[in-house]
Amino acid sequence: MKKYIMIGMLLVGAVSLLVGCGVAKGKAVDELKMGNQVMGVSVHDPSVVKSDGKYYIFGSHMEAAVSEDLKSFKSFASGVNAMNPLFDNLFTGELEAFEFTGMHVDGGYAVWAPDVIYNPVMEKWVMYFSTSHDYRTSNICMATADHVEGPYSYQETLIYSGYNLINVEETNFYEILGEDAKATDYLAAGDYNNLNYPNCIDPTIFYDEDGRMWMVYGSWSGGIWLLELDESTGLPIHPEADEEKKIDTYYGYYLMGGLHNSCEGPYILYDETSSYYYLFVSYGGLTREGGYQIRQYRAENVTGPYVDAKGKTFDYVPEHSEYGLKMMGNYMLPSLKTAYMAPGHCSMLKDEDGKYYVIYHQRFDNGSEYHEPRVHQMFVNEDGWLVAAPFATMGEVLKEGGMASAEEVSGVYYYVNHGTDISAEIHSYEEMQLKKDGSLVLADGSSGTWEVKEGTSYITLTVGEAIYKGVVIEMQDEAGNAVRCITAAGNNNETIWGVFYI
Repeated sequence: MKKYIMIGMLLVGAVSLLVGCGVAKGKAVDELKMGNQVMGVSVHDPSVVKSDGKYYIFGSHMEAAVSEDLKSFKSFASGVNAMNPLFDNLFTGELEAFEFTGMHVDGGYAVWAPDVIYNPVMEKWVMYFSTSHDYRTSNICMATADHVEGPYSYQETLIYSGYNLINVEETNFYEILGEDAKATDYLAAGDYNNLNYPNCIDPTIFYDEDGRMWMVYGSWSGGIWLLELDESTGLPIHPEADEEKKIDTYYGYYLMGGLHNSCEGPYILYDETSSYYYLFVSYGGLTREGGYQIRQYRAENVTGPYVDAKGKTFDYVPEHSEYGLKMMGNYMLPSLKTAYMAPGHCSMLKDEDGKYYVIYHQRFDNGSEYHEPRVHQMFVNEDGWLVAAPFATMGEVLKEGGMASAEEVSGVYYYVNHGTDISAEIHSYEEMQLKKDGSLVLADGSSGTWEVKEGTSYITLTVGEAIYKGVVIEMQDEAGNAVRCITAAGNNNETIWGVFYI
């Protein structure tokens, strides 16, 4: 914390020197109310769904919570045990989900990343979730309920990974591919599924522009994959294989990643306005200092190719930090008591009013692995990329008619560049001057330009060859300070935030 205070003290002095230069200053660090948002619940890998005006999040270890405003949540289910009201047959002997994976190598039964969706054809709430024995031996299961809060009843296991020549008989491998299928094509040394095939974990469900249902899933081992689902049953539609197009009959369509590069927790959102499919994934390790973070890709077709802001696809590569638009990682802003770390495994929500939200779990720079869910509003920039507000949502809206003038936006901002690193580094705030003449100066001496598009909240900032496009929004931070924020995505896969305390 001392390093953050020192930065703030230096910036107070720097801001005071700028008053005579015609650059507006906001509140200094020592004038701010300090605080972090407290949700009161801990849900890992949160997946969100809305029903009857309430927001439900479901997470790993069968955690679940509900909110009426996206600002505070209340837990209603917890733990992989027979007492959890979310399931009616988790440990009654009826559930076949654990027959293949058994107990996890770390002990107990592992149930990861459930995703709940209402299937109008089945007239059921359907939960897709995974169980695991280790980082390679997993399956994806389906359960149904009459109510969003459950209880859910296990129905079937959809796909398996991590099998060997002996226990492949316990899976549906031959049922799907036929008795003549060669399991050896899917195996590598040590009975480990080939690195070109996925770990069956982290499923999320979505509809495409034609109303077809899909499941995106996968993790470090083998990357991210996609399977179409039959809406009448909720089960996979297995495609015809095409090696050149990286289509596998059992696992579906390969999208990205693999070779055990960090990439997990996929979520696909289709936007009717832009006609893009947005794919969000998490890089890094999920621990506090693991470098966990949220990346973004998009595609014109549901099966890809998914590209980042540089126009590149994350395929089988030895190093992947430069791939994917990094939406956020570890960061510190002046009014936060504690830096935020390891944001990730997100889901998305488009509310009835057209607002987009990103929901994810967040750790803190407090020496522990405690985590809580977070909800930030997102906005679409001029280039069609989604950018997240720097602070948790408080009901903010873009200013009607846009920002009135350059003078209204100019000033000395506290600036964070999330970079493209995958590390434990905390990106702390520095100074950014937006001058009334449209010039820009950063704390390291770098200069550039900025402009707000007339009649809108769109802003463009240019530093060297990097062009960042985003929005300007006035909102409230988590301590109750009034702020004007800039959030912008760069053509270099970096995201920048700027905060001016009004």
